[in-house]
Amino acid sequence: MSSLTIFEALGQARRNIADIDARMLLQYVLDVNHAYLLAHPEQKLTAEQAQAFYLLTGRRTLGEPVAYLTGRREFYSLEFNVTPAVLVPRPETELLIDLALARIPPQRPCRILDLGTGSGAIALTLATHRPLAKVTAVDVSAAAVAVANANAARFSLNNVRVIEADWFEGVAGESFDLIVSNPPYIAGDDPHLAQGDLRFEPQIALVAPSEGLGCIRLIIDSAPAHLAPEGSLLLEHGYDQAEACRCLLREAGFREVFSQPDLAGIMRVSGGWFRSFPGEAAKMRY
Repeated sequence: MSSLTIFEALGQARRNIADIDARMLLQYVLDVNHAYLLAHPEQKLTAEQAQAFYLLTGRRTLGEPVAYLTGRREFYSLEFNVTPAVLVPRPETELLIDLALARIPPQRPCRILDLGTGSGAIALTLATHRPLAKVTAVDVSAAAVAVANANAARFSLNNVRVIEADWFEGVAGESFDLIVSNPPYIAGDDPHLAQGDLRFEPQIALVAPSEGLGCIRLIIDSAPAHLAPEGSLLLEHGYDQAEACRCLLREAGFREVFSQPDLAGIMRVSGGWFRSFPGEAAKMRY
């Protein structure tokens, strides 16, 4: 038996890592929730538990994301399995979910496409909250597809399909009522890539060419050919990319173009409607 109590273990860990990180790691080691930690501060850790917690806090001190250490992350009140093959779902992306759900009446069947799905956080959350929707999730990474499929099975969702493909290549000839994406949008020379959690996350899911706008531009330019009449597109983007996204959307023929701030006041999501008649989008492109 270790001589460390829950209270003492958390106190030691907080010297090097954030309080919330310490709590999440200890909850993982003990397989308990936050309320349990609060109710049992004097409980002693076993030697094995103390060692496991020590090793995890050491890795977190070096910057490794908590989600990779525990293999899970909560997003929109759902707990997702995550691995280093996918981005860690972040709270600011929940804005994209809010805006998407606002455009999808619960009682109306529709088709949704999520590009660059990663863990499936966006696609599976939408599928959970809109069971009449048929959701297609696409990712170019086979490892990411495996994680998304595992999460879909975990949630017992039967209205989702996950495809390994490069952007729209896996849905040729298909149209959707809503296309959503949290694509790579960081420029390759951005200093943030060498800081914090980003050092451990997959670069393919973070970095985009053309000063971070390459993937966004590709999606905006290609989306009209895959949108049903009155279909819409919603994109998460970087803190300083809202204006550029709105310009690209207008140039591609989108209407009612907008940007929406997240809870921190940062313009985080942009989008618009594409009002076309069947075949019109394809004629515009070709």
